[in-house]
Amino acid sequence: MGDPQQLCQRALALRDAQEMDQAYTAIEQAGRLAPNDVRIAFIRAQIALETGRPSVALFATAQKFDPANLMLARNQALSLANEGQIAEATALLAGLVAKQPEWLDGHKALANLIRSTGEEAAFDQSYEIACRALPQNLALRLAWFHLASLTRDWEKATRIIEDGARLIGDRPAFTLARLFIASESGAAAHDTSLFDGVADVRDAGLDLCQTRFWLRLGDGARTEAIATRHVGTATASAFWPYLSLAWRLTDNPRAAWLDDPAQHIKSYDLDFADGELAHLADVLRGLHGRKAHFLEQSVRGGTQTDGQLFFHHDPAIQAVRAKVAQCIADYVQSLPPVDPHHPLLGPPRDGGTQFSGSWSVRLGAQGHHSQHTHTMGWISSALYVALPRAADMGEKPAGWLSFGNPPPELGLSLPEYQKIEPKPGRLVLFPSTMWHGTVPFDDGERLSIAFDVRKPT
Repeated sequence: MGDPQQLCQRALALRDAQEMDQAYTAIEQAGRLAPNDVRIAFIRAQIALETGRPSVALFATAQKFDPANLMLARNQALSLANEGQIAEATALLAGLVAKQPEWLDGHKALANLIRSTGEEAAFDQSYEIACRALPQNLALRLAWFHLASLTRDWEKATRIIEDGARLIGDRPAFTLARLFIASESGAAAHDTSLFDGVADVRDAGLDLCQTRFWLRLGDGARTEAIATRHVGTATASAFWPYLSLAWRLTDNPRAAWLDDPAQHIKSYDLDFADGELAHLADVLRGLHGRKAHFLEQSVRGGTQTDGQLFFHHDPAIQAVRAKVAQCIADYVQSLPPVDPHHPLLGPPRDGGTQFSGSWSVRLGAQGHHSQHTHTMGWISSALYVALPRAADMGEKPAGWLSFGNPPPELGLSLPEYQKIEPKPGRLVLFPSTMWHGTVPFDDGERLSIAFDVRKPT
């Protein structure tokens, strides 16, 4: 029948290769052979969760073996939420962070869970309670500040930092946080001396804040000088999009070298059999069980699924994964010649396709995506599954995908590169570093799949 430990190792190797159905089969065999093995029980529950299979009971079993494992507990809560048991998931996480208030992953998971139910007023309450219990914990307070910044609640963000400085003593992290608030809130939008006191500090978050500050002032040269420091480093993907804007502001031809929309944006109308798209749409709707989007997402007026969509075992999802994988291969082979200095053209092109993320988005009336990029991807996408009726969509270009528009909060007047009309079955591929968003539409449902292709190494 096989050795359970070898089967477990095989399952992990297949999971790393994103061969999820085979990984599930292997870990199921291991679990039947060794039902009391702690490690196998955890991995079995995890792969069941990742492939969209029932996993609540599996996590409950695994937790009996390892009740102190917080990562297991967090994923048990995700499993409960995915199976519609939101109240139980919330209670589990709330109880755990109450007992272990320093658990940052637990606070974040709880805040996201509460926020996804549509509750905005008290979604971060656990942070506040924990900071009262642990007033000297700097990491906890900074995590709470980050959450307030995501919602652009600058009054709360300021209170969090100033209370921290009073309780802990002023720290360099609080200085950087104040600069972030002053820059992003507009409180010091034209104060060119804002960053003088930290000129010698090298911090990726600070540099990102400065690039956005100088772009707001239309200073492409200053932006370029800061962002260029990150080219060739692990943080480069966050700065390439801002280099594009800086180069466009200064009419630098490197903007065309980087973005080249004529070469780098491609559309494919996929071949679906009669009823195939409609069935896929029904499958996806069944995965949209939340009422609001998660934090750190570009979705506005809709919901986004959690976890890796392309890991889901449903045959309709696996069929569309196979279709897009072929398009990705065609896209990669059609790219211009290799350029080792370019974020899209530099990586090797002879490896298989792996995904750093995949998800579905369901938008309603006036729904859209804010202008954004994908720092975790190499190639990004939009695949349209279901769209509103033409009469509900609104006048063109309502609902269209736009490229090249800067984020509106930067106040730049740079023109967009192009817009692409959505059609059921249409797949659009483009560089993950390129700014993109969607135009709001009047009414109806706009259902899509998106994914990021992992950069080959």
